Amino acid sequence: MTTREIGNIGEDYTAKYLEKNGCKILCRNFTIRGGEIDIVARKGDIVHFVEVKTRKPDPIETGEEAIRPEKIAHIIKTAKFYINRYNIDCSCVFDAAVVELTGTRVTGFKYIQRAFTA
Repeated sequence: MTTREIGNIGEDYTAKYLEKNGCKILCRNFTIRGGEIDIVARKGDIVHFVEVKTRKPDPIETGEEAIRPEKIAHIIKTAKFYINRYNIDCSCVFDAAVVELTGTRVTGFKYIQRAFTA
């Protein structure tokens, strides 16, 4: 399985989780030069920019550890671009999801609301 295929499984699982919890998925894999946001979702008057980290069991680096300051800076830059492009006029938060896979099956999931701030 490629890294992209592994990532897609985690993003699909996270998107379904968000939808079950009342969010509407606005966009997936929003990309600009120098940044990407895995999922953009809205619930009420809050837009959630979600970073998804998918890992196999016992990784060298956990999903939380992989969200380093430089990654956060790229996400914030991309979110600002998204907000300006789509005239977003509401509160925005940055969340993270850590998905653990065994083969192609999700065996662990952690959703971190407001994982970091801009």
